[in-house]
Amino acid sequence: MTDEPRADEVAQAHEAHEAAGAPGTDAPADGGPDAPAVEPRRRPRLTWRALVPVITAVAGIMFAMSFVAAQGQDLRADRDLPQLIMDGDSRVADKAAELDTLQKEVDALSKANAPYDKRLSTLAAKGDALADAAADTKVTGPAVEVTLDDAHRSADSLPDGFTADDIVVHQQDVQGVVNALWQSGAEAMMIQDQRIISTSAVRCVGNTLILQGRVYSPPYRIKAIGDVQALQLGLDNDQTVQIYKQYVDAVGLGYGVQTHAAEEFPAYSGTVDLQYAAPIR
Repeated sequence: MTDEPRADEVAQAHEAHEAAGAPGTDAPADGGPDAPAVEPRRRPRLTWRALVPVITAVAGIMFAMSFVAAQGQDLRADRDLPQLIMDGDSRVADKAAELDTLQKEVDALSKANAPYDKRLSTLAAKGDALADAAADTKVTGPAVEVTLDDAHRSADSLPDGFTADDIVVHQQDVQGVVNALWQSGAEAMMIQDQRIISTSAVRCVGNTLILQGRVYSPPYRIKAIGDVQALQLGLDNDQTVQIYKQYVDAVGLGYGVQTHAAEEFPAYSGTVDLQYAAPIR
């Protein structure tokens, strides 16, 4: 037995196919009600054809941006974060020293040319009058030095009710000492190796101090020139300092005060422009 269709079946199928007006055959010309409905073919979608050049252009832009950002270096290379911070701090210190040298050259040139320029002479006189208030001059005198340090113990050894945050020096601790010294009549102040003024921002990130673009680790040393007895009394009576001392007794935070018969603070070499406030006229 074979599976081939018989001849009469083939002929009947062919006639039915032509009567249905299948694609590829001639449909009735009158388009009457008996004419079969021919479904039009869908046009090919052009979505991907349009997206391909867009994706290619975006990828090219990303490659170009990566090249510019990398500058010939590996963006994904593993880097030691502490070393990166130290390198950045060193660059800031170098730039600060360079700025200090340039400012001294400008001051020297201004004083040398002041006698020959009336306008320059007037501005120089105003600058000299404001130099002390702007910390633009060296200051020498008796000083008080306050040292704040983290507790040298692990969080596991803390008594109940205390956490790891309680054994590190925070921003409010440093700021509390600074405010107490200013309120007690400090004439000049330094934190670590930098001269600070009334607009200097004291900020802490974790257990590090950020001061005028440079990063410091504890212990933090705050020095103030002024009446030594008044400065010491101001520290003893300040509420923020008193709270800090309670943690000194409870968890072992570091706190020390010593006096110096004579200290010399360098002139402030940073910017004195107000960036976030304007003076009231």
